Amino acid sequence: MTKSRSTRKTIPDEIKERLSRIRRAMSKASLPAFLITNHMDTFYATGFTGEDSAILVQPRAVHVISDGRFDETINEEIPWATRHMRKGLLAAEVGNVCKKLGLKEVGIQPSGMMLSEYQAIKKAIRPCKPIDAPPIMANLREIKSSAELTVLRKSMRIAQDAMKATLATIRPGQTEIEAAARLEFEMRRRGASGIAFGTICATDGNAAHPHAIPGKRRFKKSCMILFDWGARCGFYCSDLTRVCFIGKIPPRIAEVYRIVLEAQLAAIDAIKPGQRCCDIDAVARGIISKAGFGEQFNHGLGHGLGLDVHEAPSLSWRSDKPLKEGMLVTVEPGIYLPGVGGVRIEDDVLVTARGAKVLTSMSKDLNEALL
Repeated sequence: MTKSRSTRKTIPDEIKERLSRIRRAMSKASLPAFLITNHMDTFYATGFTGEDSAILVQPRAVHVISDGRFDETINEEIPWATRHMRKGLLAAEVGNVCKKLGLKEVGIQPSGMMLSEYQAIKKAIRPCKPIDAPPIMANLREIKSSAELTVLRKSMRIAQDAMKATLATIRPGQTEIEAAARLEFEMRRRGASGIAFGTICATDGNAAHPHAIPGKRRFKKSCMILFDWGARCGFYCSDLTRVCFIGKIPPRIAEVYRIVLEAQLAAIDAIKPGQRCCDIDAVARGIISKAGFGEQFNHGLGHGLGLDVHEAPSLSWRSDKPLKEGMLVTVEPGIYLPGVGGVRIEDDVLVTARGAKVLTSMSKDLNEALL
């Protein structure tokens, strides 16, 4: 079933600009039509918040393929798009739309969907030919607009204020999972729509796991605690990591902390347009390796941040992509000592014409980390 209904024909300027850039990328790739299925990509392209839907972009038209759950959402958010409301599977309706429009070819981004979904769409759109499109959406989302940065900054403020409130409640005897839950509550009460990812709260030996899962381990006097957390605000994510201590700071962890902080500050100082991601990673990795902890820094230096907590670019030894003005990345070196603990310090950093601008502001002074 297809129907067009528009109560507001005007496309918001931000969305109009994004669609214009998508169409320029389509033209460069010789794509007569471009199918977008990833939820965050469909939101970025149109402002439509509905899930389990698709957007089909043509040079002079935009089609939304969804279902009855989002009929009013479409009318409120993108009434200027032609709607196609499915009764069955999404792939089947995509096929119906392609046939109705007489499309002979359509660009698809395999990296943005499950293999089963990709295969189902390829089958459903026959005889229309699927073309594996370049990473159009990932490339466009790398550069943050001023409107996006406004929301991202709000997400960071919420996350930081929530952490300050949580730290004031930390006491011996609490469990990791209790502290993580408190932090998530503090973010929501300050306006977060949700958490950016599963909050990490790890004490002592559990902090040696970069992706530690909070459990029933209790905080003790003279323990260290690592928090990795982020708020989601208007779909946009923040991402920070800090460590704190109850009672006293173990000398070995204090040494590791100073090395990690030196590595992070040096890497941030090296960030500027034109520098390759792998070269920024090498700055931090070189300092940590020189101090004798190279094997204990077992992940990339950082990643892009935006609608997804992990998006392009990858700030690691694997990527020779050059940084561009407007990219937002995390910088998060770490050293992990099995059975002892781990230190990671993470900030959200904007690439500007003059270099790096750190958007997060929580203290990294070791003395202030003592509760």
